[in-house]
Amino acid sequence: MDRNLDVRTPESIVFSYELAGLGSRFLALVLDILLQAGVFLALVFGLGLAAARIVPGRNVLSPDVEKIAGAVAIALVVIVVFLLFFGYFIVFETFWNGQTPGKRALGIRVVRDGGYPVDFGAALVRNLIRVGELAFGFYAMSAVSMLVSAENKRLGDIAAGTIVVRDARLAIPKSSTAQSEPHYEATRYLSGEERALVRRFLERRQTLSSQRRRVLAAQLASRVRDRVPPELQRMEDEMLLERL
Repeated sequence: MDRNLDVRTPESIVFSYELAGLGSRFLALVLDILLQAGVFLALVFGLGLAAARIVPGRNVLSPDVEKIAGAVAIALVVIVVFLLFFGYFIVFETFWNGQTPGKRALGIRVVRDGGYPVDFGAALVRNLIRVGELAFGFYAMSAVSMLVSAENKRLGDIAAGTIVVRDARLAIPKSSTAQSEPHYEATRYLSGEERALVRRFLERRQTLSSQRRRVLAAQLASRVRDRVPPELQRMEDEMLLERL
């Protein structure tokens, strides 16, 4: 079930997020698992081809060395599997603006509570919890947690302080101040509501502290950066907002 969440900053700038529902998050997970499985099968196939090319020769290793080599090989396989199936989520969510390929395909992303971009620590915690969620009932507990949580949070989200939101919607809730603002038409890269929110930030940025100004600029820029041409994506946050 999809729900909405309003987040108000200390400067009275309000972000309205549409929380991603159970269905879209499950489909994104399926796409990610299929991609991981494809990479895993490709690795196995490649290793099989490499092993087939090795010419059997005289065994020069002692039994003890063979046991150690076998244990090391098993450990390496376990590490590779863990990195592929769990490090995948950590790396993508940290460096791809809270998205994995599956999440991007479904138009959803991970953000921290308060709407801030997800960082490495949050991505690490939420995906280490994923190990337990997968082991006990293949995310059954996560599904129950999302259904009873007001913010559609699975157990990893609760531990990491994150939420999963849709990309398509970023609006300013109606208020006494918002009702007096002019209506902004949608542009090529922004909806009318997003354009109004960017304009409000640009008009008020001089009254913000330097830290809050950077944080809010990063928040706004991260919402639209993926939609703009490459030459705009390389711009700093405020410069990008000014160009939009």
